[in-house]
Amino acid sequence: MSEFKSPRKWLGNIDADGASRLISATADVALVVDGKGVIRDVSCGSEDLAKLINGDWVGLPWSQTVTSDSRPKIEAMLRDAGGSVPARWRQVNHPAGEGTLPIVYSAVEVGPDGRIVAVGRDLRGVSVLQQRLIEAEQAIERDHHRLRHAETRYRLLFQISSEAVLVVDAANQRIVEANPVSAELLGSATRKLIGRAFPDNFDAGSTRAIQAMLATARSSGVGEDVRVRPEQGEGEFLVSASLFRQEDKAYFLVRLKRVDTEVGATMVPKLRSRVLDVIEKSPDALVVTDTQGHVLSANHAFLDFTQVATEEQVRGESLDRWLGRPGVDMDVLIANLRQHGTVRLFATTLRTEFGSSSDVEISAVSVPNGDPPCLGFTIRSALRRPAGETRAARELPRSVEQLTELVGRVSLKDLVRETTDVIEKLCIEAALELTHDNRVSAAEMLGLSRQSLYVKLRRFGLVDGSSGKHDAN
Repeated sequence: MSEFKSPRKWLGNIDADGASRLISATADVALVVDGKGVIRDVSCGSEDLAKLINGDWVGLPWSQTVTSDSRPKIEAMLRDAGGSVPARWRQVNHPAGEGTLPIVYSAVEVGPDGRIVAVGRDLRGVSVLQQRLIEAEQAIERDHHRLRHAETRYRLLFQISSEAVLVVDAANQRIVEANPVSAELLGSATRKLIGRAFPDNFDAGSTRAIQAMLATARSSGVGEDVRVRPEQGEGEFLVSASLFRQEDKAYFLVRLKRVDTEVGATMVPKLRSRVLDVIEKSPDALVVTDTQGHVLSANHAFLDFTQVATEEQVRGESLDRWLGRPGVDMDVLIANLRQHGTVRLFATTLRTEFGSSSDVEISAVSVPNGDPPCLGFTIRSALRRPAGETRAARELPRSVEQLTELVGRVSLKDLVRETTDVIEKLCIEAALELTHDNRVSAAEMLGLSRQSLYVKLRRFGLVDGSSGKHDAN
């Protein structure tokens, strides 16, 4: 602390008003305290402080305006105010509404009768910053713990995985990480694999195949299995890769399988392989989903239908995303599959990623005993089916023709009512046919409540004694 060198020369003629203005300008709060420690006057540098204090301190002992834990500090400032040692700043807390008002004071004796001037600075802004700093530090610490636990789990899974896995830097194709299974499979210690170029120690044809597979993974995100041979030794490997990004860098997650030791687990029988080839090249879209309708696999025809580039983009998405009536068609299909096991020629529309749509027919089957249970959907364009076949040669009732003959004979109001009844009956019959007489699903498809559908069924004479068994899913 440095004091003025010539205060009497330059400040000696300052009167009480000047001193008051000087103290008020330099302090958020200024107190005049008599020799007994009683506050005689208060100055506030801002209106919000003045509202908090509200002039209630005048006439009270200074120690009674603070919280109990701050009273020893007030007594120490009163005791040390007249000493030769420079005044020490001390923080005290004043009760203020539901909280406290933190102020740091420095007290100086200014008169022969023990009068003291206490100059205070408002610390509320500093307290807010300190609280934010503490909260930020706690958030960083929580994030650090989560990341550390996630890394621990990743390390554990990586080490105990029964599949050989390599992490390869996509920029220079050098191995960044390798688990023990991959080291055993490649015949080298884990520490020796780190930093080695990939592919390495494969024959020339295998190296080219791996490079082509990595190029595919770099462009599309996934590289399918390729069969390769080591440069030395016997046996074959299946190598595949997936691209992922971390901290603005790209990496390959490379998986390796030894073919000769896992023939039963990895090689598909020839007959089943032919079936899979037929499915993949089928002109009809074929989709396999889980029991909730999320896509597990799809062939190229479905990707063409939806105008999606790769299978990875549809995998995990709900098939409902592309069907014509979101929240209705998929629910109806799943409800009927659970009840009947199959659905044939369900008419709807299929949307593409770019908003266009086309009429399609869907046949579906449920495989409840699969591993895991799944649903299979065949989607076929309805444009290739003659219009007369799609509705099984259904024709409009003759009442429509009769209605047109009534034009001019009856009022438009009665004609519209009769026409509406005919169309409404046709729509209800179509919904019941599509849902195999499942009234709950039909009501959802038509946007009606179950009670409203029952009223219309009775009105149009569509209720029979046996159809009630399909009232519930």
